[in-house]
Amino acid sequence: MDYVYGPGRNHLFVPGPVNIPEQVLRAMNRNNEDYRSPAVPALTKTLLEDVKKIFKTTSGTPFLFPTTGTGAWESALTNTLSPGDRIVSFLIGQFSLLWIDQQQRLNFKVDVIESEWGEGAKLDVLAAKLAADTDHTIKAVCIVHNETATGVTNDLSLVRRILHEYRHPALFLVDGVSSICALDFRMDDWGVDVALTGSQKALSLPTGIGIVCASPRALEASKTAKSLRVFFDWKDYLKFYNLGTYWPYTPSIQLLYGLRPALDLVFEEGLENVIARHKRLGQATRLAVEAWGLKNCTQKEEWHSDTVTAVVVPPYIDSAEIVRRAWKRYNLSLGLGLNKVAGKVFRIGHLGNLNELQLLGCLAGVEMILKDVGYPVKLGSGVAAASSYLQNNIPLIPSRI
Repeated sequence: MDYVYGPGRNHLFVPGPVNIPEQVLRAMNRNNEDYRSPAVPALTKTLLEDVKKIFKTTSGTPFLFPTTGTGAWESALTNTLSPGDRIVSFLIGQFSLLWIDQQQRLNFKVDVIESEWGEGAKLDVLAAKLAADTDHTIKAVCIVHNETATGVTNDLSLVRRILHEYRHPALFLVDGVSSICALDFRMDDWGVDVALTGSQKALSLPTGIGIVCASPRALEASKTAKSLRVFFDWKDYLKFYNLGTYWPYTPSIQLLYGLRPALDLVFEEGLENVIARHKRLGQATRLAVEAWGLKNCTQKEEWHSDTVTAVVVPPYIDSAEIVRRAWKRYNLSLGLGLNKVAGKVFRIGHLGNLNELQLLGCLAGVEMILKDVGYPVKLGSGVAAASSYLQNNIPLIPSRI
């Protein structure tokens, strides 16, 4: 059947894809053009320089692949590793599970460190593995910074500290798909060798650009890595970087033009202010969940995500019905529970170009939906808790001071 849009705007509160700002939509509303003309390489040059800022790196080399985060995963792995290489990888939710599946299908030997869903990575197990690996057979440590299935954020500085403690040369590969440009991320300070994100997350673009950033050590590893790669080969990109044309094949022109204002909006607000805004949104959502009498899927405060909150529902409620009711009645899009938490949690995404009043509208909608499905929520309780916190913590808009 054909679905007809309801009045007003859809309230998009899944943890990606996210709302697209009007400035980005307008910038993308353009015809195709020759990507070998002087204009597109000139644009690309500025984008590559500015993308480094959201990774907080001066030494990294960025690549803009016309792909999703899944393609960015593959690029990170195949450019730095050889078939049969030993990897340590953490299984903490659906997206870390999918990355591990990719690692195994690419013929790497994967040591999986599994946590209960809702827990963070077991770094003590990593430490034990590194301590025992005196021959340095472990070639890479792979971790999802922010697991959107459960709302768990891992402390990357601790991973680097453990690698340093055991003087282990393993590469440090990070999925920052739902964290980079929203959560504190420091590629250089934390010694991350490959980091990646997707355009449809905190950058608030359509899906279609997989952004990978490689350290000098990762680039050096790519010279001897024997994994097959063609579309995702860094070497092809570097060749065209040196030529000043930047693209070994056709890029998405419209997305490149959209990336320019997307980055400009971040820099105009200030990256640290963007991170602080996400912290406010995350805390406000958690306070609302607490006021509703429901539990956060994330089991410890140290793991709380500021880009997505997974809310556990009582056993007599199917969380999928909450998501269905949200869309059908209230034009509100919430995230489903995935895999092991299917039917048990629904997810509120609060990332990207999003402000506090938009979030309050979402929380009001969730309260009505909870009432609809038979949960005895007091209408206004979560909104009041979030409002009270936000009213005391929202700063003046920097450009309007």
